[in-house]
Amino acid sequence: MYYKTSFLIFLFMASSCNSVNPEVQVFETSESGNQLSLRTTFEALTEESTIALNPAKEFQTITGFGGAFTESSAYLLNQMSEEKRNEILAAYFAKDGARYSLTRTHMNSCDFSLNNYSYTPVAGDKNLAHFSIDADKDDIIPMIQDAMAISEDGFKLFSSPWTAAPWMKDNNKWVGGKLLPEYYDTWALFFSKYVDAYKAEGIDIWGFTVENEPHGNGENWESMHYSPEEMTHFVQHFLGPKLEADGKGHLKILGYDQNREGIREWVDVMYKDEASSKYYDGTAIHWYESTYDYFPAELQYAHQKAPDKFLIQTEACVDAEVPVWKDDKWYWKKEATDWGYDWREAEKKYLHPKYAPANRYARDIIGCLNNWVDGWVDWNMVLDTKGGPNWANNWCIAPVIVDPEKDEVYYTPLYYIMAHFSKFIRPDAVVIDAQNSDKELMVSAAKNPDGSIAVVVFNEGITPKKFELQLHDFVKKISISPQAIQTILIN
Repeated sequence: MYYKTSFLIFLFMASSCNSVNPEVQVFETSESGNQLSLRTTFEALTEESTIALNPAKEFQTITGFGGAFTESSAYLLNQMSEEKRNEILAAYFAKDGARYSLTRTHMNSCDFSLNNYSYTPVAGDKNLAHFSIDADKDDIIPMIQDAMAISEDGFKLFSSPWTAAPWMKDNNKWVGGKLLPEYYDTWALFFSKYVDAYKAEGIDIWGFTVENEPHGNGENWESMHYSPEEMTHFVQHFLGPKLEADGKGHLKILGYDQNREGIREWVDVMYKDEASSKYYDGTAIHWYESTYDYFPAELQYAHQKAPDKFLIQTEACVDAEVPVWKDDKWYWKKEATDWGYDWREAEKKYLHPKYAPANRYARDIIGCLNNWVDGWVDWNMVLDTKGGPNWANNWCIAPVIVDPEKDEVYYTPLYYIMAHFSKFIRPDAVVIDAQNSDKELMVSAAKNPDGSIAVVVFNEGITPKKFELQLHDFVKKISISPQAIQTILIN
């Protein structure tokens, strides 16, 4: 609690003595070309709004921001020169980079793998005598280990299965189907053995999501289906007790792990009573339900259902698009489409208009922070110019795109937008009240453990904006470019 005490002393000094003002740094990424650039001069505009900060009014504690270690990303890094590989990892994890603090990886294969594989290849091996993570040792594990070596602050890592091996499922396939009840014990053991195997490689697992997208993915790549009742039964009677019995009760278990629109039916079951809630540490969500709606009512509902548990965005990406190479302007234009633009049922197509990828990232993260979400995790960290590799041809965009044949790297605007949050809002920061008088701006703010305050402002419009930032008696006049995101760091 020391940092809170010291911060209050600092505020008293700032408000009592005009000669003592906090240091303010303004970093901006914009359609006009700024890339997390430090701004020291601001336009003198006539219209002015206010953003008033109230550090005394606190909301959720931040778990972290980051992305995912997929086999595709790790494989691509191994195709790059050592210099470029290290550069990319440093861009994500070094002190002067994005400082990712919360990360994800997949257990067994997923669509962003080179092919289908399982750590449990021997059918009927109920005790998992043949369990092996050898498939991860060429690419994923070295990427995680090297990121750990680069990160001075460290980061949390949680893991998600897309499916159990086909032999454990009722349809005996990689795609779809359900876990057979006779293998519930085996599947719980799988999680425990995975933790031990990764620990042997020097990697500590922070937690799990029980299943990636339990509603499935349209039967397109690895999946395994649960209803809310089935997942809660598995967690309550198998996974939670097994981890506890094996001395792994500290590991976090996040339920659901799919789109926000369906979250109500899940949290109603997960947190129905003390027994159903016991082993759940939180709820995991994805953003694919809409390209613009971050579903604040659903997020508020989930928080109110379990106010002391995590609410973490565990996956997001620009899907159904091939990356645009070295054209920053494209990422700020409303030209991208997603899966729902073509495939959504007619009555819900309105949720999937064309959109600007940069806007989507900035809007969603701020919207999440303002509605109790405590962690926000992107999907692949690195993809190639085709949007893969992906065995299911499910092409997507990542913040960093590479061309291994030419050993070239492209840091898209999405990389810089992620860094506006991950670099400046640190784990254990607390979201604070920020009253904003201009409804055309989106604003969120957080107080860091070191006492600094990070304020993120997003201007989606095509005209510059000016605002007066207020912290008690301290005032700073700032302008923001059109189509721009700023992080204002107050020390």
